[in-house]
Amino acid sequence: MAGTDHAQGRDWHGPQPVFVLVRPQMGENIGAAARAMWNFGLEHMRIVDPRDGWPNPAASATASGAARVLDQVRIDATTAQSVADLTHVYATTARPRELTKPVLSPQEAMEDARARIAAGERVGVMFGPERAGLENADVVLANTIITVPVNPAFASLNLAQCALLVAYEWGREVLPVARPEQKHRPANRVEVTRLLEALEARLDRADFYRPEHKREHMRTTLHNMFYRLDLTEADIRILHGIHRALADRHPTRE
Repeated sequence: MAGTDHAQGRDWHGPQPVFVLVRPQMGENIGAAARAMWNFGLEHMRIVDPRDGWPNPAASATASGAARVLDQVRIDATTAQSVADLTHVYATTARPRELTKPVLSPQEAMEDARARIAAGERVGVMFGPERAGLENADVVLANTIITVPVNPAFASLNLAQCALLVAYEWGREVLPVARPEQKHRPANRVEVTRLLEALEARLDRADFYRPEHKREHMRTTLHNMFYRLDLTEADIRILHGIHRALADRHPTRE
């Protein structure tokens, strides 16, 4: 049963790489990979010879909101068939290979992929099965190897983890970062200075700067602390209010 691959058709954010899962063994990992892809705006998945067939209820359950990816997944019998229409293929593997190919990190690979896609190429990333990863016969079909910098004493990555790392490197350059709207403008130097003047006047009345020979050092430290903060005008108002409340509640003896 094959879905439809829309890599050259409708895309709400432009062309993107295809993720090719080669002989995955567990539906849960397929679903988790789909979820990782959709987190970063990727929706084109192909699966080569899944062990438990397709469709897979476990994959659908684990995808949890990423049904869009699984609804259009394409199933292929062989790796060669799955990558036949692609112009550049990356193979993810942590094992050293005797095959001579360029080796990139996920960040470098997705930068390369963006440039190739912008030039009109169709690219894909292959991920191997959970137990042993891609075989040499699969890697032979790739142009470039992606290797994640991991602990050499424990280099094995779960299929979905690897998909997440590569998808993140793609998405961080093409998806906007959600930033909260600034409700209050930053405080200017004059506002911070007036706050410090009010605070210092009360500190002087409280005889805070002791011993006298350390006064200037203490003042400099206090000023440095306030000026390095990214205070807003609302912060300044609150701090003035705190100062007034404490002054009214605990008046300084003259």
